[in-house]
Amino acid sequence: MPSLLLQNATILVPTGDKNDYVVPLRNHSLLIEGKKIAQIAPDIKPPSQSTQIIDCTGKIISPGFIDTHHHLWQTQLKGRHADHTLIEYMPTGNLQQVNYTAEDIFWGQLGGCLEALDAGTTTVVDHAHMNVTPVHSSNGLAATVSSGIRSIFCYTPTATVKTWKPEIEMNTNMLDDWVVEQLEELATAAPFGDGRVHIGLAFDGLFLPKEVVVALYDRARKAGVKTITTHYVGQYLSKPDLGLSYMTGTDEAGDQSLIDTLDDYGLLGPDILLSHGNNLTPSDIDKLAKAKSWISATPDTEMQMGHGNPVCFQDGCTNLCALGIDCHSNNSGDIVTQMRLALQSERARRNEKLLAQGKHMRSLDVSVQDVFRLGTIQGARAIGMGDQLGSIEVGKLADLVIFEGDSPAMICAAEKHPIAAIVLHSSVRDVDTVIVDGQIRKRAGRLVPVDIDSSFPDVSIAKKSVEWKDVARELMDSQERIEVAGMQAGAMGDRLTEAMKLFHIDSSKFV
Repeated sequence: MPSLLLQNATILVPTGDKNDYVVPLRNHSLLIEGKKIAQIAPDIKPPSQSTQIIDCTGKIISPGFIDTHHHLWQTQLKGRHADHTLIEYMPTGNLQQVNYTAEDIFWGQLGGCLEALDAGTTTVVDHAHMNVTPVHSSNGLAATVSSGIRSIFCYTPTATVKTWKPEIEMNTNMLDDWVVEQLEELATAAPFGDGRVHIGLAFDGLFLPKEVVVALYDRARKAGVKTITTHYVGQYLSKPDLGLSYMTGTDEAGDQSLIDTLDDYGLLGPDILLSHGNNLTPSDIDKLAKAKSWISATPDTEMQMGHGNPVCFQDGCTNLCALGIDCHSNNSGDIVTQMRLALQSERARRNEKLLAQGKHMRSLDVSVQDVFRLGTIQGARAIGMGDQLGSIEVGKLADLVIFEGDSPAMICAAEKHPIAAIVLHSSVRDVDTVIVDGQIRKRAGRLVPVDIDSSFPDVSIAKKSVEWKDVARELMDSQERIEVAGMQAGAMGDRLTEAMKLFHIDSSKFV
């Protein structure tokens, strides 16, 4: 059995208290045997001459970060959305999958996975709304497996653009026979990548008839999907259409939330993961808590695109929440950035509330520890893997991030308060090493080469192994192809008015 010994580090281990806080074990070593953490102690002898040894003096070993909401295929769209609202993002980002070839999906997906790994994300819940054809989804899955990341690849029945001109016309038949058949085939065959990649379901079509929705969830669960995820932002728009439930917080009467619908249909449960969840009502929170369902907060896009304040520290939500990225086409693919935004925006909100009363906060009541748990152990629980991931414990899977402790950003902070050093001071450049399933995916600040998985018969990638520079070159070529395809299809330019019509938006509500 291969073994890896990380020597003389500061290791962040759980205290064992119910608050999920971690404490630093200084000058400790950690032994990985196979896929799992085998030993944590001040001094560990290599079990064999073949044991790989990494000197971690001055470094911090953290649990790998868990990203519970991401659209990994969108890499080639980076740079488009810096100043976009949600309704501007929809046609320029969310609906662009039809301008991707299946191979474009492969490279976009691989680029997204590698960006996540580079930043210390070891597990991702991928809302993979790219199933233009069966081969598009196969390429996305093959890229995920090839990258080395751990994933819940959430297969997504998707409403796609049929034509872009003279007006956008949608193909709204999200549940063609081939869609449900491919979902069942993949879920039945999973896991992939030596157990790293499971299949989930992402579905935003809860406006469809009850019998259709219930039948889909039933078939997916019977086939073995691990997680079922749905976008949801309460009270964003009023009329459901095209499977975009994060734009449909309530029904037309304004009194039936998506959470009410799931509850009424008997579909809420521990495998349900709602992304965003802004503007939850007390009733919503109560139903989610009783069902042990989950929320993925993505502060970056939520604050930019008008969803509302992140809910991860709202009363009743803290133990229901984890963190996600959403669109790395819009913002950083770094979970630490989401930790920082979630923490400081909540501190600002609480301070502002007191200032409005003419008062001041004596001491902060939400800490770096509180938000660190959202990106680690809470993420693991949200996908039903809290017993395997999310904390550094003997017997758990070896998904780890090693931070430089003496970089310009981390020096002194790493020694004084390692959790603060990560949450408030670190950046991607401080991520020295990333390990997933006991395998090194980034070493000495550089991603290791990737072997292309060739086990998917309908995926044809000529290269057998790629370094990041190869992926970068493919992404630039692919981005150009997608831009040309978009111009030829008439998909480029300002489509805001059409998007409002398409999603039945009352334009008078937008200023």
